[in-house]
Amino acid sequence: MAGLIQGKKCLVIGAGDLMSVKLQLDPGDMVIAVDGGIKYCEQLRINPDLLIGDFDSVSDDYGLLIDEIEEKTPEKVIRLDMLKDDTDMLAALKTGLDNGCQVFHIYAGTGGRLEHTIANIQCLLFLKGRGAEGYLFDEHGMVFVLKNEKQYFSDQMKGFLSLFSMGKEAKGVTIQGLKYPLHDYTMSNDFPIGISNEFIGRESMIQVTDGELIGIVYHPQTVASNSKL
Repeated sequence: MAGLIQGKKCLVIGAGDLMSVKLQLDPGDMVIAVDGGIKYCEQLRINPDLLIGDFDSVSDDYGLLIDEIEEKTPEKVIRLDMLKDDTDMLAALKTGLDNGCQVFHIYAGTGGRLEHTIANIQCLLFLKGRGAEGYLFDEHGMVFVLKNEKQYFSDQMKGFLSLFSMGKEAKGVTIQGLKYPLHDYTMSNDFPIGISNEFIGRESMIQVTDGELIGIVYHPQTVASNSKL
């Protein structure tokens, strides 16, 4: 996926719901399995570069597999203490950043426990604050965040786009080329005016000049880009 930032890509596979998501794995990508994400790597026959987590959500069978991998290639396994400030996902993203990754595609990071999904959305903002970008993919679409920036979509986009303010206010919100436009609007976090906008076969753009937005694309056939697709 072409995004606002071009750079080394990291696929991060969590322990949430994966369902029928098609992973976009390209040569040179780094792959990190987070905690119980090892099961999806096995199912998809993906050999992760790193396994990271406290492994509290790993079944006995996969626990034995991790032990085997650690015995043969100890550099591929990072075991985290269960008592820690960073979530397993955040620790994985920090590791990806340390390895020069700038674009993060996170799979199986939604579903299951709602607090984990919310934490992973916050992790997208963590990446944004460090000059990187992240996308949460699931079977329904993707989640991304914007901070004081624009995002462009091609006229091939299908489905719905919802925008929510992450802070008390997001100022200068502009939506062009979608079914419901906005211009220089101040979006608050207690009024969901940005829900269920719709792509209508036109090139489109969203912008926030001062603040942070969560963007959720529902059932996209292509993805957001800072250039025309």
